[in-house]
Amino acid sequence: MATVRKNKSDYGGLYKGHPGQYSWILHRITGVAIILFLFMHVVDTALIGWGPEAYERVLRAYQNPLIHLLELGLVIAVLYHSINGFKITLIDFFPRLVSHIRGISLATAAVFALTAIPTTVIMLKQTYDLWKA
Repeated sequence: MATVRKNKSDYGGLYKGHPGQYSWILHRITGVAIILFLFMHVVDTALIGWGPEAYERVLRAYQNPLIHLLELGLVIAVLYHSINGFKITLIDFFPRLVSHIRGISLATAAVFALTAIPTTVIMLKQTYDLWKA
């Protein structure tokens, strides 16, 4: 019995993903990031139970410019997650929109960019001002 050697092309090319796949994974990543922040927020708010000194110490840590960059990441994650979630909700309620998924995805990306860019500029200016001080 002869063995058949397969060419590299018989297996197909390298799978590079589909925009919907990237949207899905980013939605999951931003969701986890938001949940982790929520957990941290509950913990730091609960520190008030240990007295005002402990709570003030945590609030002072939030004045660190690096923490401001993490806050920017959180805001960007919330923006993306909410806008993409709206797209998902539209498709869930109106299944016929699936045939227009490319246009809806481009519109979603445009809305995200139009909200993320000015938000980033404003927050980075605040971070820069904090860094200078």
